[in-house]
Amino acid sequence: MGIERTLTIIKPDAVEAGHVGDIIKIFEANQFKIVAARLVSLTKKEAEGFYAVHRGKGFFESLTHFMSSGRALVMVLEGESAVARLREVMGATNPADAAPGTLRKLYAANIERNAVHGSDAPETAAFEIAYFFPGIELV
Repeated sequence: MGIERTLTIIKPDAVEAGHVGDIIKIFEANQFKIVAARLVSLTKKEAEGFYAVHRGKGFFESLTHFMSSGRALVMVLEGESAVARLREVMGATNPADAAPGTLRKLYAANIERNAVHGSDAPETAAFEIAYFFPGIELV
């Protein structure tokens, strides 16, 4: 597949619990290169913009409330088949279904407070990276 970039977010629950360093170690152990990083405190409006694809779904309100509830670390990761590999490293959205050793199995509390976000496709990654790093040339 080649070298790709993807967006990940260490969500407010994992930041608050002090898991940032452990999660970054797992990214690096899986051969992801951190290309950019930014600590953010999303407003409700920013969270709604980011998750606009989910507007109208039953979980939209609680998701955007949660994502604007505290600090989150947004990162661009680069690596071979980064989008798909990150999805594997993260594990299933519901931590109860996540494989042992995945980030969500290790650090998530439930399906909403699931520690990390990762782009689900290269096209999504392009949108998400531009959302958090607008007008910035990432080298």
